[in-house]
Amino acid sequence: MIDIHCHILPSVDDGAKDIVQSIEMAKEAEKEGITAIIATPHHMNGTYENEKAAVEYDVNILNTQIKQAGINISIYAGQEVRLYGELLQDYENNKLLTVNHSTHMLVEFPSSSIPAFAEQLLFDMQLKGITPIIVHPERNAAIAEDPDRLYKLIKNGAFSQVTAASVNGKFGKKIKTLSVQLIEANLTHFIATDAHNTTSRGFGLAQAYSEIDSDYAAYFQENAEAILAGQYIQKEPPHHVARKRKFFGIF
Repeated sequence: MIDIHCHILPSVDDGAKDIVQSIEMAKEAEKEGITAIIATPHHMNGTYENEKAAVEYDVNILNTQIKQAGINISIYAGQEVRLYGELLQDYENNKLLTVNHSTHMLVEFPSSSIPAFAEQLLFDMQLKGITPIIVHPERNAAIAEDPDRLYKLIKNGAFSQVTAASVNGKFGKKIKTLSVQLIEANLTHFIATDAHNTTSRGFGLAQAYSEIDSDYAAYFQENAEAILAGQYIQKEPPHHVARKRKFFGIF
């Protein structure tokens, strides 16, 4: 299995605190059957900044240490980029990373909202040859309130990635239900761990794949393999999430 979203780099964000925790995470991932991890530290989220050159340097160091520890996992470079106005300018200035130098970039919304400029920026990214992957949309309050907001972005060319812990029910029943709805409506295209440690924010990728229909699981795994290899990703036509109808009694 391939994990395209993970905070395994040491001492760069709210993920692994040090190299010891990074190695522990790698060991845990190997036990689960993960063979490749995209290291995606937070970037420009208001707290952390991890530019391309620094991430690539840290990935090289971590790969060396993982091999020395006898762990059969390869780490690749990426970022979890919070949407911001100068994103494309910084990309052109070689400060931003796509997923393993592919044409896909992980992008993050604030947890409570979708920025007013998001639709235009995601469109402009595609004009520059970057396909945005919206991470953990199931944990965004605006999308939970109205999944059609995600539908529009996916219809316009973006991809999305749900979190394994969401599918596994670790964030509660409502988020699990929404995750399944997004999967069944073809509004998401990857499952990844967003792992930060081996305790409160672990991997759970194998469990997530077992929780869903095997056809979806195979599709998501094929997509992860394709993005790592820099290949084209087949996208199924998206559908609207069925909303519960409200009935009002007349008294």
